[in-house]
Amino acid sequence: MTAFIDVSQAEMVFSTKKGRFHALRDINLQIHKGEFIALIGHSGCGKSTLLNLIAGLLSPSSGGLICDNKEIAGPGPERAMVFQNHSLLPWLTCFQNVYLAVERVFGGKESKEKLKQRTNDALALVNMSHASQKRPNEISGGMKQRVGIARALAMEPKVLLMDEPFGALDALTRAHLQDELLKIVARTQSTVVMVTHDVDEAVLLSDRIVMMTNGPAATIGEILDVPLARPRNRVELAEDPTYMHCRKSVLDFLYTRHGVAHKTAA
Repeated sequence: MTAFIDVSQAEMVFSTKKGRFHALRDINLQIHKGEFIALIGHSGCGKSTLLNLIAGLLSPSSGGLICDNKEIAGPGPERAMVFQNHSLLPWLTCFQNVYLAVERVFGGKESKEKLKQRTNDALALVNMSHASQKRPNEISGGMKQRVGIARALAMEPKVLLMDEPFGALDALTRAHLQDELLKIVARTQSTVVMVTHDVDEAVLLSDRIVMMTNGPAATIGEILDVPLARPRNRVELAEDPTYMHCRKSVLDFLYTRHGVAHKTAA
């Protein structure tokens, strides 16, 4: 099967005041259409750098990246990003924040009524229709993240890229949005690449977990398959042997073997 996203021999070296910083080395990763990938590792291991390479926000120092048989040479509407900071424009309503993205992608091809329908559909997908006319300062942090996800989904991206989207939220809100994300991905069949520090989040959400070695010159240490059936229920999984095995494998990598590159784990 041809990879939908193909990262081949990617390297990332930054020029700093103290000299060259080798952030990533020998990154090889193939992601299939509809797959949910979690990137995990200690701070400074290059997770966000790799995500930014896939987003086209950074260009690799060497190597190449392909998405849907096209070279990734910069940002594009087929790859939508959701950040830890929702990045909503405070002077616009929730509707207007989403509409802005919709207009950018579809504005030259569709009527205003169709653009409004796309916006409303995206807000409904994340259960935020009731707050469409509210501004960001009038809603909670969890609701802001919902709108940020709606804005990304409204662009109908081929790939949804998420950089610790729930990291700043309290535990209950985070769990609720994780469950909502599972439902959204099931409906949209989106290809998702998400950076996380949370082992349980990675196991709950993903099909494979890409574990990064420590930097500098970080690389992929192991890739763990998560063979859990979907739909997934966090309560039922709490004592599931496969879930516990996956969780232990990630913790073992992070806290006993994270400094060394290893082979792919089954």
